Amino acid sequence: MAEDKDIAGVIAPPPLIFGVPLALGIWLHANNLGWDIATTYLPWMPRAPIGAALAATGAIFITLALLRFRAAETPPEPWEETTALVVSGIYKITRNPMYLGMAMIFFGITLIAACWLLLALFILSVITIDKGVIAREERYMHRKFGDDYDRYRAATKRWI
Repeated sequence: MAEDKDIAGVIAPPPLIFGVPLALGIWLHANNLGWDIATTYLPWMPRAPIGAALAATGAIFITLALLRFRAAETPPEPWEETTALVVSGIYKITRNPMYLGMAMIFFGITLIAACWLLLALFILSVITIDKGVIAREERYMHRKFGDDYDRYRAATKRWI
């Protein structure tokens, strides 16, 4: 019989929560089912460079977070047992740099595409991450690290 793991119990892997709606939205948009907003609401905005910068910054956030987890020798996957409380580096800016990074990538692509459907899927993904992943992880981290986590949580914002 498999050993029970002490894990956060997130509703789904976060890359899937962001990735599946993003892929579906891009596909629908590419097939002219995405309700373009660029010509009506954003004709003045240099969407491509701003979106690309957001996506690149998101990738940097994810990379920096993964490097911190590797240095602390704790797994980044929320379906694995956490062995260390990571509070340094990018984690001084946000408690969730990987999720923030994924959100920045999604929003950057949404901005480039200027698509209402992608925007709606982005908002639903962020709400799902916030309620179905982060809230569960916070309860888990409090249970696992107690006052140390509570102090960190009080000093550092959830997103930014």
